[in-house]
Amino acid sequence: MPEYLAPGVFVEEVSFRSKSIEGVSTTTTGFIGPCRYGPVIETPDILTSLTEFERSYGDGSQMAFGATGATTGANYLWQAVRSFFEEGGKRLYVSRVFRPISGSYPTDLSAVFVAAPQPDGHGRLAVGTGADIFRIVARYPGAAGNLQVRFTVKLGPNVLGALPDPGGGGGLIPTLANLADGDVVWITSATAFPQAVGGANPPATAKAVGDMPIYVARKQVDGSWQFRAGGLTPAGAGAPDPLVITDFALSLAAGSGDSIRPMTLSLEVRTADGQSLGAWSGLPLEPLHKTAGVGDGIFDLFSLNGPSSAGLPIVLLNDSIGNGSELLKALDALGTGLDFKITQNEWDDAGHFEMAALKKKFESGLGATAWLAGGNDGLLPGRTEYEGRADPTQDYATGFKQFESIEDISIVAAPGSTWAASTRVDDVAAITNLLIAHAEKMRYRIAIIDPPEGQKIADVRKLKAKLDSKYAALYYPWVTVFDGVTRQPLNLPPSGFVAGIYARNDTERAVYKAPANEVVRGAIGFETLINTAQQEVLNPEGINCFRFFEGRGNRLWGARTISSDPEWKYVNLRRYFAYLERSIDKGTQWAVFEPNGEALWANVRATIRDFLMNEWANGALLGDKPEKAFFVRCDRSTMTQNDLDNGRLVCLIGVAPLRPAEFVIFRIGQWTADQKS
Repeated sequence: MPEYLAPGVFVEEVSFRSKSIEGVSTTTTGFIGPCRYGPVIETPDILTSLTEFERSYGDGSQMAFGATGATTGANYLWQAVRSFFEEGGKRLYVSRVFRPISGSYPTDLSAVFVAAPQPDGHGRLAVGTGADIFRIVARYPGAAGNLQVRFTVKLGPNVLGALPDPGGGGGLIPTLANLADGDVVWITSATAFPQAVGGANPPATAKAVGDMPIYVARKQVDGSWQFRAGGLTPAGAGAPDPLVITDFALSLAAGSGDSIRPMTLSLEVRTADGQSLGAWSGLPLEPLHKTAGVGDGIFDLFSLNGPSSAGLPIVLLNDSIGNGSELLKALDALGTGLDFKITQNEWDDAGHFEMAALKKKFESGLGATAWLAGGNDGLLPGRTEYEGRADPTQDYATGFKQFESIEDISIVAAPGSTWAASTRVDDVAAITNLLIAHAEKMRYRIAIIDPPEGQKIADVRKLKAKLDSKYAALYYPWVTVFDGVTRQPLNLPPSGFVAGIYARNDTERAVYKAPANEVVRGAIGFETLINTAQQEVLNPEGINCFRFFEGRGNRLWGARTISSDPEWKYVNLRRYFAYLERSIDKGTQWAVFEPNGEALWANVRATIRDFLMNEWANGALLGDKPEKAFFVRCDRSTMTQNDLDNGRLVCLIGVAPLRPAEFVIFRIGQWTADQKS
């Protein structure tokens, strides 16, 4: 209660209604499996379209597993993501699993980016020769990490200007605008760079970087500018280079052509087939450049753990590049490097050392392209990769462990995990058990189980006989689609389609409606055509079938879990209870540490009753009256004195859910017209 210590009028806000419970989402899905690129140990971001998936995890090109890439197959994860969004899915998390050709994938990415190359699956390239060298490494492993990186060096506008002499002498004094401390500049001055020795044009040979009139601008404490030949010296790298102060005697007379022009670097990352993954322009050429005391050179921007480098497709590792001149030398050493060559007839008539022709090249932009190599899809992942590892103290997780920290997920699947099952029977069975165990551990999730490809009815029955869980559902057979990558029919595991149908069903109808009798939008057929007699065998065992019906198309025709408990026979019943439980769980967190008495009990009863009343009014519960549809008890009848002494509040809730009309029966008989009703 507030304290009132002095006379006055006090206005207080009070609430006369119970707390409200908001229904949670039931459509957010989690897929786990291998793909061509993307993060392995980082927490997944939510995806809302196939385009977002491709931006982070690569395209749908086929996977190539093994040391030589001999084990090829469809990119089932990409196919499942496409199917999910086509069928009506809205939100998706992806956990990528990757198995290196040698050893296991490190839990600390810094172990990947070491000086000695290792077969970890990351595309990489060393740029430069001799002492001027740096490395480009794809941030994530995979064959799609064999990227191309385009560097472009360009001259900016002239920053040299003039203002009237404030002393009143009538002359002009030079000024510099839009120049930052540490910028690399190209200086043109007819007086500072006289005609070449002997008055002849330079020979038709490639010029070295050191011959170019490039300097690093340094702003002094008094506001004046000095220019250093070379670059900035890293702290702790020994004695600093002497600052070269150049008296350029720049002329401000009209037509003198004197100029100071910053040189900037642009960088674009593309896939091997030329699709852009991002472009960055206006980057400082000096690697040690800082703005407001924060490093913003390319080795800072594209560092491994920089504040703004997360998610960038490449990492730049600085082995020995100390300044902008050395960076230019390294880029010029690329196979498609910067072209510094100036032939004799490209020099101006005066033969000035200002390098007019080369300056024109820089004005339009000199480019160099680096092609990364060595990226691969690793080995086909197994149980170890799917199970994953996690260590909260090191802030990493892999495999199913990544999904444990994401509360939103209500549907989980491992598309493609049952591919090539004949060669790894135990591995496939273990992954299926991991998927079910994950759903049971997280409680509010349901697992969608895929059978192996090419299974006959007897095979899938044997598979089901080994499984029993109220948190999982099994679907059969595989779905046939037209693959846009190979332009051929392709059989895909059902989980991607089923997860999308779940989401569509929940959005268009409700979670309590069975996700069945729904059209499979992306299907052109099924691996096996199931007839009624065959489904009469499969359906009682909890194997949900895809069926083709003349005039009604390809449909999902089953909604049972794999549980042997008849109370949890139906998928919609399991998912609806997960929805109720999680909604009540989240909506009653306010009750923790409240005084455990009659007032709290009444408030909890009212909160849950209002929520269930709304569910009944929406048609989710069976009963023509609320008291027939549900009950909520939270009083002395549900708690003992021992419960109260130990701080326990016990609330008993009962609901009468709707079950699907799986068997619609019409009984028709004859009667005579003279019979009375």
